[in-house]
Amino acid sequence: MPDVDPDAPLLTAQAQLSRAVEILGYDAGLHEVLATPRREMRVAVPLRRDGGGVEVFTGYRVQHNISRGPGKGGLRYAPGVDIDEVRALAMWMTWKCAVVDVPYGGAKGGVTIDPHAYSSAELERVTRRYTSEISSMIGPEKDIMAPDIGTDERTMAWVMDTYSVNRGFTIPAVTTGKPLAVGGSLGRPTATSQGVVHAARATLADAGVELSEVTAAVQGFGKVGSHATRLLHEAGTRVVAVSDERGGVHRADGLDVPALLEHVSRTGSVVGFGDADAIDNAGLLALDVDVLVPAAVEGVLDADSAARVKARWVVEGANGPTTSEGDQVLADRGVVVVPDILANAGGVVVSYFEWVQANQAYWWTAQEIAERLEQRMLASYRAVSELARAEQVTLREAALTIGVRRVAEAHLIRGLYP
Repeated sequence: MPDVDPDAPLLTAQAQLSRAVEILGYDAGLHEVLATPRREMRVAVPLRRDGGGVEVFTGYRVQHNISRGPGKGGLRYAPGVDIDEVRALAMWMTWKCAVVDVPYGGAKGGVTIDPHAYSSAELERVTRRYTSEISSMIGPEKDIMAPDIGTDERTMAWVMDTYSVNRGFTIPAVTTGKPLAVGGSLGRPTATSQGVVHAARATLADAGVELSEVTAAVQGFGKVGSHATRLLHEAGTRVVAVSDERGGVHRADGLDVPALLEHVSRTGSVVGFGDADAIDNAGLLALDVDVLVPAAVEGVLDADSAARVKARWVVEGANGPTTSEGDQVLADRGVVVVPDILANAGGVVVSYFEWVQANQAYWWTAQEIAERLEQRMLASYRAVSELARAEQVTLREAALTIGVRRVAEAHLIRGLYP
């Protein structure tokens, strides 16, 4: 991956908020309220290793804003996790939930750990201890967790079980993204990727272009990027390059996506896929394609890398992949950026559906979920694109304006206590 400034995510999130506040004309006091996390918790997470001995990790949970409802946000396991990254991700979740109009605030959690260096049993112990330490902060009416980088549906089952055991009864709605057997929802594993494809299709349609008429490159081949690649391929898009943390592969005539997915399932990486040439992540971002999907980590499109982008559309599958400087470069060059708080919001939409189902103990069909996700994503895109055209601003500025305004309205209506 390109070098990423560890301070960039929070600086980018703060700059985006400042721009929205400027557009909306809010005063300094309201700006400060919107910029300041409501609650933060930092905890020690000791782990007894399989072979004996103890290590201690640091865990975080941030609730950025809960004016519109309980906190909602993922749990990230990665070696670079720190409090400022979690603050930035929680802020983006606040605006994301508001843009797609689900009744949540933004939250995020993380543990500073490399999950690849520990066994499943060790990760379970880390998860259960972390959950116990922050248990007073979470709950179906307070703060609902979901998977993120380094965590998965199994992690969410451990969180749910730990929380439930300490309460004395099963509480499925404390997490989303769980296995179906313990209250998960159909459609949740692919929801973020499906939302990315809905957003891409809608954006291209505004230009009179179909997904089947374009080429694409996907940076990041994890939970979001891998499914997005498959869905784009199924829609007729010629996906010419993909990459993960180990490297990437490129084939100008288009990758054999089913064969690639089988290769990744067998080897754990896109690297070494025989029917393609090797490419690094920096090279992928600069490919001459129509659609670029950054679906890895924050800050990969800075001023330098954005200047090399040849794509006409950038659809953000990751959270915060474009810095403020990169955003300006892309805007000046006429590249249309579908922002993360809209493009990758499919995950939180179906997380909301899972939470509703868990609270009702009534489960929807896959078709119902797919239809409701599409309706929510397309309605949100229309609102953003119409505002962008009316006010002559970028899609990001329009999305931020809608999200920040909805959160500010909720705060002002509720009033300041005491």
